[in-house]
Amino acid sequence: MIPWLEADSPFPHPSTALTEKDGAAGLLAAGADLSASRLLYAYRNGIFPWFSEGQPILWWSTDPRMVLQVQDFKVSASLKKRLRQISKDDRWQLRFDTAFEQVMRACAAPRKDREGTWISEDIVAGYCDLHKAGYAHSAEVWLNGELVGGAYGVCIGRMFYGESMFARVTDASKIALSHLVFFLREHDVKMIDCQQETGHLASLGAKPIARSEFLRRLEHATALPAITDWTITNKISL
Repeated sequence: MIPWLEADSPFPHPSTALTEKDGAAGLLAAGADLSASRLLYAYRNGIFPWFSEGQPILWWSTDPRMVLQVQDFKVSASLKKRLRQISKDDRWQLRFDTAFEQVMRACAAPRKDREGTWISEDIVAGYCDLHKAGYAHSAEVWLNGELVGGAYGVCIGRMFYGESMFARVTDASKIALSHLVFFLREHDVKMIDCQQETGHLASLGAKPIARSEFLRRLEHATALPAITDWTITNKISL
């Protein structure tokens, strides 16, 4: 059993989350709301929301936790070539935070490789509130003035939590992620939370670590000063 949270209920400790033998590894609690204050408290404590349309809000803290150490980020030879080309081509622009809601809605759009989306209207509203408060950010790829790729997530102190990516042209999501990683590396962010293990994330250099270790690193990173200037350049740091 997991606890049901009311609006003023605190989260249980992540160590109490269900395990694989319970059939829902990492599930911690249900209920409450998606207010900016609730979301910030969740992220600071290694907890994230993930649920489908029609379900109650479900809160998770997975063990192990998939993370990308920014120094381990893998860029293929073909992507390196593409990034260098883009940096010299004025048709392409790389931005932060100029179309946050557009990026979220593009991430939520139907795709051939999945049915439905977990990015509901309530999720969009909650993270847009976080964006307005300065905690949620979008990395955007523009081609000839059109948004063609992007990624978004949450940043607290010097800790970044990745949420989702999209691409409308080849490699656009990888381009967005690459520039996000380069930017975070330059601003002394050591780790990106990827939440759950996938082959795609592993191919980019992400690895699982124990939840206890993740929480230890998280406590330190979120206590550091926040990044105040999210100005992106076309500088490549491969």
